[in-house]
Amino acid sequence: MSDPADRRRLPILALFTAQFFSLSGNAIALIAIPIIALQQTGSPLAAGVAGVFATVPLVIGGAFGGVLVDRFGYRLSSIVADLASGLTVVAIPVLAATVGLHFGALLALVFLGGLLDPPGDTAKTVLVPDLAALARMPLARAAGVQSTVQRTATMIGAGIAGAAVALAGPMPALLFDAAGFLVSALLVLAFVPRAAVAATEAGDEHDPSASGFVAGIRFMVRSPLLLAVVLLVTLTNAIDAAGMTVLKPVYATEVLGEPALLGGMIACFAGGALTGSAAFGWFGHRWSGRVMFAVCFMLAGGPPYLTMALGAPLPVLFAVLVASGLAAGMLNPMIATAMYREVPDGMRARVFGAMTAGVAASMPLGALLGGLAVEHLGLVPTLVGAGCLYLALGASPLFVRAFEGLSHASSPEPVPVEA
Repeated sequence: MSDPADRRRLPILALFTAQFFSLSGNAIALIAIPIIALQQTGSPLAAGVAGVFATVPLVIGGAFGGVLVDRFGYRLSSIVADLASGLTVVAIPVLAATVGLHFGALLALVFLGGLLDPPGDTAKTVLVPDLAALARMPLARAAGVQSTVQRTATMIGAGIAGAAVALAGPMPALLFDAAGFLVSALLVLAFVPRAAVAATEAGDEHDPSASGFVAGIRFMVRSPLLLAVVLLVTLTNAIDAAGMTVLKPVYATEVLGEPALLGGMIACFAGGALTGSAAFGWFGHRWSGRVMFAVCFMLAGGPPYLTMALGAPLPVLFAVLVASGLAAGMLNPMIATAMYREVPDGMRARVFGAMTAGVAASMPLGALLGGLAVEHLGLVPTLVGAGCLYLALGASPLFVRAFEGLSHASSPEPVPVEA
């Protein structure tokens, strides 16, 4: 392109497109894997075990991924992680079509794929501030666009998964997942220049205080806002993990009687979230703060579970999922904007990696407890408990002082973090 402005914007547009393809693939796997586990075993607990094997590596990958990303570079880490993730995904249908896929092999491949996702996601996330600066894009708007891309990817990926599962089954759906990782790697390789991130990556080599995963944890602990956000998301992620790996797949399979409707449920939520993210990037950031954060959190988590527990008609459930997604779409941009302003250059991958590990730490337990609860208590009591607990946790920012920093995070200048 001859226009200098277009050349400046091309890298961040390529990055957002790469995120779209990789995350849409993840959304496909999120639907296909639990259905494969349910079809192979017929047990909600088995789906919960598959969820454990999908979420435990997020903790490990988050813990060490940030350090590796800072060491090997944002761009290279993104490319290698995407290619490796694509190979683990495509191995599942290949084995199923050839020598057969045992449940143990499925768990091993799910674990390996989950181990590779956090470094790739972290690498793309920490590229945003540098590429936004290159494109002369306001940081809050870049965070809003990034969240919009993430939500769009989830919505479209869920739609593709639902259609593929209905037409051909969950195994062929994973081929779209693998293709998404390949396209993502090629986009970053071709359009994100090394020079755009070289200064940040080089600057960390001479700072011994910023080395290692412990430095990321130490930074988070010293920031009341980041610590409060991590604790809240860690607790609610346990419920989300149970919902995605057990509650919603079981509801779609046993109550609705059609596993493919899981894709429709996720797509409705993602469609609302897409609208919420876009609204935040356009004008919502002007009112971001702890009250808006708490209200969005409560609406995003509780209503879907309670609606399923009541056995509401499918159109009502879809409408509730869209409304909850609208609220959820506001949350990630608020968190991302706060983090981008709080975390300095050279520490991003470590802090984001530590946060990924922290918020994922409860997900294996949530997935396992979700499977156990459904088997021993029943689906409806588990849904009621999940919805009520989510509402209580979502209201906590109204009473915890550390969340006052969300108001400062929307200011034009970074907020210093006290040592």
